[in-house]
Amino acid sequence: MKSQDIVILLKLASLKNHNSEDVSLQNPKLEQYSVRSLQASLGISKTEVSASINRSLSSGLATRERKNGLVLPSRRNLTNFIIHGLKFVFPVTLGAMQRGLPTAFDAPGLKGKLISAGEIINVWPYAKGKVMGQSVTPLFKTVPDAVLKDQRLYEYLALIDAIRLGNQRQARLASDLLSERLQQSW
Repeated sequence: MKSQDIVILLKLASLKNHNSEDVSLQNPKLEQYSVRSLQASLGISKTEVSASINRSLSSGLATRERKNGLVLPSRRNLTNFIIHGLKFVFPVTLGAMQRGLPTAFDAPGLKGKLISAGEIINVWPYAKGKVMGQSVTPLFKTVPDAVLKDQRLYEYLALIDAIRLGNQRQARLASDLLSERLQQSW
């Protein structure tokens, strides 16, 4: 398993959520789920996207739909892995103060819902970022660019960082919010 596997699975969940909200879509836009489309939206090579999907299928974190062959995250397995295992497999790496995109407790959409104990915010390093904070290494290097294209993906990944960074109470709140948002995807 690699860290980009989680990013790709969350992008697929975001696509599923977006398509389920659009009542005019009888069939999801299949091209959005293609390796080429995922590569373009996430900045991960087609080879890595394909290998990631195969790893996710073999580990049970994703399944293939029978009717159209779409690969979708296994909601229960993915949620359990993120909540109970992700911080051990991919621990947080904190760095120096840098400009970047807010993550964890200070990300847009989460600000005010989760409260950090400190005044220093956490950011994913990003050259075009306007916020100064303590840098947190994202799950994959292209995350800052990818989340600017997909607000729901941004929320998912920020919640994951809140789980990885927070104390027990904060991690529980972030876990509950992530579970609730992922449930909306199906």
